[in-house]
Amino acid sequence: QVPFVESGGGLVEPGGSLRLSCTSSGSIFTSFAMGWYRQAPGKQHGQRDLIAYINNNNRTNYSDFVKGRFTISRDNTKNLLNLQMNSLKPEDTAVYYCNRYPPTVADWGQGTQVAVSE
Repeated sequence: QVPFVESGGGLVEPGGSLRLSCTSSGSIFTSFAMGWYRQAPGKQHGQRDLIAYINNNNRTNYSDFVKGRFTISRDNTKNLLNLQMNSLKPEDTAVYYCNRYPPTVADWGQGTQVAVSE
């Protein structure tokens, strides 16, 4: 299985927005619930927090720390998973990953770095 590839990260000021994307060359987007995760600085390797997930019926669920600010969406026709992030805070600084929900070890990609700072 080809791991996922995340993109769209960058440096943004507090209150700003970013849109992350995730894709895969495989067909798993159509078969599984998908999630966005993040690993904040200082956390041990592999300690990633769930941000949000979306199932095949487009039902979504968000962790409290992003509720109302982030929006997860998927386009199965393009094998694309998105995360729209608004009202970003310094504590959102992390490496962001996508994976199935629940995640599978073999599918972790390199992630995309998001830094929120003045």
